[in-house]
Amino acid sequence: MTFAEIVKFIETKAPGRSSIIEGKEVVLVSPADWSEISTLLKNESEVDFDYLMCISSYDKGDNKTFGAAYNFYSIKRQHYLEVRVETEDGTTIPSVTNLWKTADWHEREAYDMMGLQFEGHPDLKRILLSEDWEGYPLRKDYKEPDYYHGIPVPKDKSYWE
Repeated sequence: MTFAEIVKFIETKAPGRSSIIEGKEVVLVSPADWSEISTLLKNESEVDFDYLMCISSYDKGDNKTFGAAYNFYSIKRQHYLEVRVETEDGTTIPSVTNLWKTADWHEREAYDMMGLQFEGHPDLKRILLSEDWEGYPLRKDYKEPDYYHGIPVPKDKSYWE
């Protein structure tokens, strides 16, 4: 299916519950509609998105709006779709771990690095940073600490490159 055909299919099954991001082949879904749309993408044989490739979190830069970009692929149908769910800080996004098991790790990473909250996640805790780490390093307003448990946090990382 082409992007336009996938969008038309979603619109017939869930009218008014999604939109297209202008100039991109990306579907935008609200957190309130995400459970219904994600179930449709996974369970409807006409689209059959059986593979959740990744979830990428992003910061819109306004200090309040954050998002999760879901990249799906159907192995059987050989088509691709990107869906974005945007939310304000503190508002949850429904977890899709019940539909795609790989979402477990991806949602935890988005929580750990961006602070996104996933309602219904079975074990939403930090996965890359320690539990006592303060802040979310991928947010645009993040300030690196000078010290962590008395150990200096290096600011110049050019020697890592």
